[in-house]
Amino acid sequence: MASVKKYIAEFIGTCVLVFVACGTAAAIGCDEPANYLAVAIVFGLVIVAMAYSIGNVSGCHINPAVSIAMLVSGKMSVVDFIGYVVAQFLGGIAGAALMIPFLGKDCGFGANALFEDSIGKSIGIEVILTFIFVIAILGVTSKVENSNVAGLVIGLSLTLVHILGIYFTGTSVNPARSFGPALFSGSLSTVWVFIVAPLCGGVLAALVYKFLDGKKAE
Repeated sequence: MASVKKYIAEFIGTCVLVFVACGTAAAIGCDEPANYLAVAIVFGLVIVAMAYSIGNVSGCHINPAVSIAMLVSGKMSVVDFIGYVVAQFLGGIAGAALMIPFLGKDCGFGANALFEDSIGKSIGIEVILTFIFVIAILGVTSKVENSNVAGLVIGLSLTLVHILGIYFTGTSVNPARSFGPALFSGSLSTVWVFIVAPLCGGVLAALVYKFLDGKKAE
């Protein structure tokens, strides 16, 4: 039952992330500087809100890239990893579906897009941004005394990577966040980029952090 509750929490958290944050992007767009910044901030605020609501249940990964980093770091089992990822993808789909009654079927859903139609550049920026985001998570969650501020730090880190990344790809750093909007916007042909690149960035962050962390290196 405990595992089921974790999966439900991950479903809810990812659903809220996509509905609120991607919904904001779909509703106001990112053409104006103020809107651009607002979208970045909303992504961060959703993480803060979810971290302090479901974090004590599931750890508030709500992102397969975070979950795979925890798997590589030895902080979760393969069974839980699979359960988390399934719940996250279902949550992403549900969050995108919830936009339809309010924004219509042609709202764009805040879907990601290739930068300059380049798969290579898009993969590159997504790996880098995910690495920055996930290594921040691994660092702040490595000490129990950081628990009170971890949600805030993680939320600010997501805002940080969005401020740069929106210009390039709309910022994924989260396969589940990308898949739901892609499913409804008809951009499934390129969504694999926003699944593979964040997962690679998450694994890279876990490996680098494990190397840098003296306690684990010994």
